[in-house]
Amino acid sequence: MRETIRELMSAGPVITDGGWGTQLQQRGLGVGACPDAWNLDQPEKVEEVARAYVDAGSQVILTNTFGANRFILARHGLEDKAAEINRAGVEISRRAAGDRAKVFASIGPSGVMLVMGDVSEGELQDAFAVQAEAMAAAGADAIVIETMTDPAEARLAVAAARETGLAVVACMTFDSGPDNDRTMMGTTPEQAVEQMTAAGADAIGSNCGQGIGGMVKICRRLKAATELPVWIKANAGLPELVDGQTVFRQTAEEFADHVPQLAEAGAAFIGGCCGTTPAFIEAVAAKLRG
Repeated sequence: MRETIRELMSAGPVITDGGWGTQLQQRGLGVGACPDAWNLDQPEKVEEVARAYVDAGSQVILTNTFGANRFILARHGLEDKAAEINRAGVEISRRAAGDRAKVFASIGPSGVMLVMGDVSEGELQDAFAVQAEAMAAAGADAIVIETMTDPAEARLAVAAARETGLAVVACMTFDSGPDNDRTMMGTTPEQAVEQMTAAGADAIGSNCGQGIGGMVKICRRLKAATELPVWIKANAGLPELVDGQTVFRQTAEEFADHVPQLAEAGAAFIGGCCGTTPAFIEAVAAKLRG
């Protein structure tokens, strides 16, 4: 096990952060705007989000770089700024973290599909490598590959991240099939473990896709299939569309009520995804420390 991860886990489950997108929207990010571009245009507002999670009790915070690959950035005419945006994202989170938290840099899906022939494996891995190299140069403590549905894409992202020498967490999203236990591409938790372990991930997990109640069973299956640490970041329940707005109705207290079950199921890292806020992380911290 990598020293960064071993050190964090030494005192029990590690508290990560919550959602970033809705927090940036509350600070003025417009619908359809590029969140990652705010690392250059509105760094103080991005830092507010990161600092709020540290203040709430996060021992690990991520970075505002989820979509900062050249394919997604190209939609906004920013593909040439990929390295700069990723460096800035890590630097912002590092300032907010200080000596109170570790920074695990976020790499999300590319937005293009290998299976459809939109891109070659080499092109995709190169794009992830630009991100990973910039993140490492800026001082990230580890890299999180998250919200992946295609294991082939996830493997390429893990390979690119491993080249930096940093610890790598690989997370898939299980929200499909009759039992919501497969990725959009049909991958099961057990298959994800097998493939991400073979790719060289240092921790394996799941984020997004469903609420924390559903994540308990996903966590159990991941833990039963691996000796690696398990990383879980669940949504604040299932989203609803209200007056054209996406709303998550689960409260922080309701979310935190599931945390003991998640810890019992073997989660080594626990946080939130869509719809969760610093208040959710405060509630998680209180539940774990209580």
